[in-house]
Amino acid sequence: MTKPRAAFAGAVLALVFAACAKDEPEQTQTVRTQREKDSILANSTIPGAKAVKKSMTVADSVAARQGRMSDTGQQNP
Repeated sequence: MTKPRAAFAGAVLALVFAACAKDEPEQTQTVRTQREKDSILANSTIPGAKAVKKSMTVADSVAARQGRMSDTGQQNP
């Protein structure tokens, strides 16, 4: 190989290795709960987001009511 070709091949090889190198540290993936995913969706502007927000509100109300009813039932045996 001639000197210019060897230099060109070396430069190409260096670019290939540089492109394959990991510069960024591996990020740990955060695992979101279904509740968090639904909350993000509910606060977005996509169609149907209001229905998701409403269903979450209703589910919260039902859970709160069930909690109050079970507390009342335990107080009056």
